[in-house]
Parts: sequence; C-alpha cells; structure tokens
Amino acid sequence: MAGATGESSAPAASSPKRADARRNERALLDAAASVFATHGVDVPVRRIAAEAGVGMGTIYRHFPTRADLVVAVYRHQVDACAEAGPELLATAPSPFAALRRWVDLFVDFLTTKHGLAAAMRDDPDGFAALHTLFLDRLVPVLADILAAARDSGELTADVTAYQLMRGIGDICAGAEDPNYDARLTVRLLLDGCRARSA
Repeated sequence: MAGATGESSAPAASSPKRADARRNERALLDAAASVFATHGVDVPVRRIAAEAGVGMGTIYRHFPTRADLVVAVYRHQVDACAEAGPELLATAPSPFAALRRWVDLFVDFLTTKHGLAAAMRDDPDGFAALHTLFLDRLVPVLADILAAARDSGELTADVTAYQLMRGIGDICAGAEDPNYDARLTVRLLLDGCRARSA
C-alpha cells in the first residue's frame, strides 16, 4: 500500500516542475524572439538573458549553441503565428483588422527566419524540414483569414495565402537597412488588396 502511494505521488510532484520549466522556456523564447526582431539573430546572448531576466547559464543549459536557440525561436514563432490566426479572427474588430495584426506578427517572425539559413548552414536537411513546417502550419492559417476577409467584402484581390506570404517575405528581405521601413511597405501591399468600400 505504501509502495503504491509512493509510486502514484511521484508524477504529481514532478508535474508542477515540468510545467514551470515549460513556462520558463516559453518566456525565454518570447524574450529571444523580441530581441531577434529588434537586433537580429547575431545579438549577444547576454542581451537575450537580460531581456528574459535569467542568467546566461540558463540559456546555454536549454540551448547549447546559437543555432539551437535560433531554431527553437523559429519553431516557437511558427506555433505562435499558427495559434494567433483563429484567436485574431475571433477577437479583432473585422477580418481585415485580423489580417493586419497577423501580418504584423508574421513580419516580426521573418526577422528570425532570415537569420535561420546562416545559423543552420551546416544542416541543410534540418533547414529544409523547418521550411516545410513553416508552410504546413502557416499557409492554412493565412488562407482562413483571407477567406474571412473576402467573405466580409473587405478584400477584393484574388491573392492566395502562399503568394501573399512570398510577397511579404520579399518585402522584408531588406529589413536590416535602417533607411528601409518594411512594415510601411507591407501596409501599402495590404491596402492595395483592400476593397475600396472597406
């Protein structure tokens, strides 16, 4: 009886630790994503640690190399963008407003994506797998938002999710130039897709 009690209590005791570890890792990845979006993926690790409120040892314990951290942030942002689509459609004032907000998240994400190729230069197969993940998760989400915007009469352009993502990606390719405002150009692109009456 005592042995059974001991066995059943072990998972309960370890679950909060696992949940805390997951929360801490998410907070770290959120901080890293924010720093990457502002300063690029080559930013010193100490800046990420300061933003996350952790020691550098914590980062290296979770992510032994910069490539490990960049890949983890990439996956984290793919998940965040995928999960944001339905939430924005449910809470934004209109489907087009949801589209604008989702595209803002996507533009932030692209900063990390553009640095990913350099971080994974020694792992082309891994890079290809991440690109497939990127398309599989995000194209359907954007397609749903575009369909809702068309159904509401706010969007007239017959652009596919993949075409729009490629276009935004091309616009953001020069985002590291301080004299270039990728967000402004992306907003102009979206405005060009918007119905005049909207």
